Parts: sequence; structure tokens; C-alpha cells
Amino acid sequence: MAKRLELLKELVPTMRQAAVLLNPDNAANGPVRQAMEMTARAMNVGLHAFELRGSGEIESVFATMVDGKIDALVVHDDQVLIGNAKAIATLAAKQNLPSCGFLEFATAGGLSAYGVNFVELCRRAAYFVDRILKGTTPSELPVEQPTKFPLVINLKTARELGIAIPPMLLARADEVIE
Repeated sequence: MAKRLELLKELVPTMRQAAVLLNPDNAANGPVRQAMEMTARAMNVGLHAFELRGSGEIESVFATMVDGKIDALVVHDDQVLIGNAKAIATLAAKQNLPSCGFLEFATAGGLSAYGVNFVELCRRAAYFVDRILKGTTPSELPVEQPTKFPLVINLKTARELGIAIPPMLLARADEVIE
């Protein structure tokens, strides 16, 4: 999540205030917010957390963001937010907010995405389940961490927002959506 904030700073060098959209019911928020706050301080960017529990709150949360003079938006990996990716991306674009979220977010119309490929993680989980069902003791299986974190840039959204993607960032992208 902190890396998403760094990417947004590359995309929007004038960014002074950033929002992070979180589901307050997600237990992972504590460490995520701490890492993002440290990164924001290092970049001299104000960071404001906005909470979203369901689709009925999206418009009011975005209205509050706009009132708060937010320059960019980071979207957390959470089932509620993933399930509402299209609505969140659409409102971010409508409010002229550059955004970065999970991989599906860029496909849904967000400006950019950075993170793990959840489909690939599920495939790896299936591999481990298969090994366990074939008799391997779970304690004998190695713990794996994700090693690939794809970067996706949505050029269509960038054009709509009037953002010129830096060539070096574009070169680092694993996928570019035209």
C-alpha cells in the first residue's frame, strides 16, 4: 500500500494531500496505515483515511474526499472495495482523482494498480491443498511470500485526467491498458 502512494507521487508530483480508502472492518488496516503514514511523512504528503463498509456509502465518502481537497486516492485490498472497484474507479475519475489500487482496479478504470495477483495466489493455495490431500504434513510445507508485484497503468484514464505518464514509469509497467 505504501508503494501505491509512492507511485501516485510519481504520477502526480504536485500531490500534497492523499486519501486512503479502507474498510474499517478489515483487521489488516493497522499495519497498512502505519506503513502509509511513514511513507507519507517521508514524502511530505498529508494522508487522510476514509472508511467504506459497503456500496451504499461510496458517494458520500467521495463527497467528503472532495471537500477535504484530496489530490490522489489509494485503494486498499479488501473484498468490499474489490467488489465495488468499478464504482470507486468511476467516481475517482469523475472527481478528477488520480488513483492506485489492486490489479483489478486499473482494469475497472482506475489510473494505476500495484500489488499481488490474487488469482495466482489462489493457484498456489490449490497446489498446497493438493499436496496436503496427497499426504504431506502441513508443517513440512514451506511458507511462501509473493514475489511478483505487477504494475498496471491505465492510459485511457490518464488521458481523461490529463496526466502525462512519466516514460520511466511507463517502462516499468507490467501491463498498459490503452
